[in-house]
This record gives sequence, structure tokens and C-alpha cells, in this order.
Amino acid sequence: MTTTYGPRTTRHAAAPAPRRSPAALVLLLCWAGAAAVLALWWQDTGSVVGTADWLLGAGRIAGLLCGYSCALLVGLMARVPVLEQGVGSDRVARWHAALGRYTVCLLLAHVTLVLWGYAVQAHDGVLGETATVVLTYPDMLKGTIGGALLVAVGVVSARAVRRRVRYETWYYLHLLTYLAVFLAFWHQLALGADFSAHPLARAFWYALYAAAAAAVLWFRVAAPLRLNLRHRLRVAQVVREAPEVVSVIVTGRGLAHLPARPGQFLRWRFLAPGLWWTASPYSLSTAPRPDLLRITVKAVGGHSQALTRLRPGTRIWAEGPYGALTADRRTRQKVLLLAGGVGVTPLRALFEALPARPGDLTLIYRARTADDLALRGELEAIARNRGARLHYLLNEADGRSPRLTAGFLRGALPDIAGHDVYLCGPPGMARASYEALRSAGVPARHIHHESFEL
Repeated sequence: MTTTYGPRTTRHAAAPAPRRSPAALVLLLCWAGAAAVLALWWQDTGSVVGTADWLLGAGRIAGLLCGYSCALLVGLMARVPVLEQGVGSDRVARWHAALGRYTVCLLLAHVTLVLWGYAVQAHDGVLGETATVVLTYPDMLKGTIGGALLVAVGVVSARAVRRRVRYETWYYLHLLTYLAVFLAFWHQLALGADFSAHPLARAFWYALYAAAAAAVLWFRVAAPLRLNLRHRLRVAQVVREAPEVVSVIVTGRGLAHLPARPGQFLRWRFLAPGLWWTASPYSLSTAPRPDLLRITVKAVGGHSQALTRLRPGTRIWAEGPYGALTADRRTRQKVLLLAGGVGVTPLRALFEALPARPGDLTLIYRARTADDLALRGELEAIARNRGARLHYLLNEADGRSPRLTAGFLRGALPDIAGHDVYLCGPPGMARASYEALRSAGVPARHIHHESFEL
């Protein structure tokens, strides 16, 4: 079976109205929830007298905020479409990572301050009071186990540690967050003075955690199950595109009803030996079609190298679509797509599908050599068909990498400051390109980029 992905013949005249990101509203709601938690402590607290009261009060505040942030952590792990597609998967991942660090710090502060306060109150040592609290207080063992698990997940997720462990190890240990939060929840209700005497506060806490659990069950369990039972995705063909770059063509049932868009990605789990336990994010490298999907992958690790050996008919379990690198981010008539290496894959789909008049769409593709230009024939055909501009930025004959500078960008596009820019490539290239774009006068809000480096 041989499949050809030529350019479509549709003409796009004008840019659509941009869709506003819900990021600011989401952050406002999160901060409003934190303020409500502090108000709960304020309302339930009388006079604070003496060292013990100050320590216990500070410990209660840290505990309440830690419990609240645990619910938010679970919600951010749920892959809710309004966040993944509206805010952007990379931004949500950064929120989750930052909130995880704050949660662990709040947990440690809560434990330290409360135990210290109890020790001062009981005129006992901290170690002796710790044994008393852990062994005799209701649901305290659950809370202790949950807290220890949460700290362990935080340690494994620290950047210095994560670099040294396999992704699969980190991922499955990260799932212990659910167990940690479940155990800590009952500890909060059993010992939280702010809940025991306030049915409304207790109901709010139940609703908060129930909403987070429901989001996980729906978007991470039910929705993927429905997608895969409905579409039954399989590998149709594996095509070599460039050295160490292959395209995996995917077929299935009813793909016209899969709500994927150019620029988005899915998490793909190939049900083949050695690949079952890993779900990797790969962008669609062409606009979705009613009969086929396609991803294009560079073999840079064990998982991506194994994709080159996939056999037609291999079953696929997919989740998504995710990502906000779509036409919805666009606010200007003229668009620059700036790709580096295999980062061209989502931009190839946008190059084909973004609404644009002839001359308003430009793709700059950075690669080491001409042989490394994946999908080159398709890009050139799209450029001819749409009246778009296509520039390659390759290494010099002696192997030196040309710098992508503000001067180069202004030379290629004198009116670049009036463009929307979609950027995708390796982290180093992306950072350098972002700085060059800003120096060339492109406002930050018009540079659209997704990265999965936390």
C-alpha cells in the first residue's frame, strides 16, 4: 500500500477570528479558591496567643493550602480539553510542575509547624510528639503514608533526578500521586478543625475533590476508551522520509469524526512488543483526513527507533487530541512558520491548512543538511499550490550552523513585526529563535510555541 500526501487545492482568503485563551480566567479561579481557603481559616480562628498557637495556626494554613493544591494537581493531570487545547499542553505541564513543588513545600511546612506546635503545647520533644501523633491520632497513618508518597514523587520529579531515570519509571511512579492524595484526603477531614464544625466547608472539600476525581475518570479513562473503541486505530504503513525519520500512516474507522486539528498531537501507544508501556506525544504531520492520520518521527531514542520496525496492522491505543498550536491562536493576516528539525511536523500540517492569501504565509525550515529536510517534496508542493514562501536554513559546507538572528529574519521578511509566528523545534533552537523574534520586533503574544521540556 502506498499513500501520497499532496497539497489540497482549497484556497483560504482571510484569517479567522482568534479565540481568546482561558488561561487568565483559570488562574483567577485558582487564586480565588486559595483566597476562600484562607478565609475558612480566618473565620474559624479566634485569638492567637503564645508560641504554640502561632505555630499551629501557620501549620493549619499550610495544611489547608496543601490540601487545596492537591486537588488542583489532580485536576491538572486530568488532561481536560479546555486546558490542553485552550491554554496549551506545555503551559499546563509547567503549571503542574510548579504547583507540585509548592505542594511539597506546603506539606513539609505543615508537618514541621504542626508537630512543633504540638510539642510546645505538650512540653515534650518533637520526636516524642511525632510518635504520639502518628500512632494515636485518627487517620494519621493514612496521612503519613500519603505525605511520604507525595514527597517521594516530588523528589523523583525534580529535574536533576528526572534526567537520570527512564521516562517510564518516572511516569508510573508519578501515578502514585493519586494514591497519595486519596490517603491524605481522609486525614484532612478527620483531623481538620476547619471541617469538623463546618458542614458547608466539608461539603466544599468533598465537591472539590469529587470534581478532580471525576475529571480524571472521564478524560483519562472514559474518553480514551470511547475513542479507541470507536476508531480502532491501526498502523497502515511506515514510510522513510529522511535519514532517521519515518512517517507512520494510521488508519481506522470513522476518522472524520475524530476532533483532531492541524498543529495538534495525540499520545500514541503502539501495541507491539517493547512499546506497550509507553505512550508518547507525536504531532500530526498532515491535516487530518477522513480515512488516514499521519505522524512523522525522528529516531532519537529507543521508543522512536522501534517505530521504524512497526508492522502494518499493529493496533494503536491513542489519547487526545491535545495541544493549542492551532489556527485559533492566530491574530494577524500574515503568518511565519519557523521549524527546526523534526519540529516541522505540526508546522507542515499548518502550512497546508492555515487560512492565508498568496504571499501571506511563509515557512522557514532549519536543518543540518538538505538530506535532513523531512517532507521536503510535500512542503514544496504546498508552497507552489498556495503561493506561499518556503526558505531552508542549512549548515555551511564546513558544518557550521548559521545563526538565526533578528537581522536574518528582517532580511527574509522586512515586515516580520506584523506577523504571527508559530515556532516548533529542539529546545535550544526554540529559545534562540524566540530571542531573535523578540529582537526583530515581534510581540511575545504573537509568538506561538509549545514545548514539553519541564
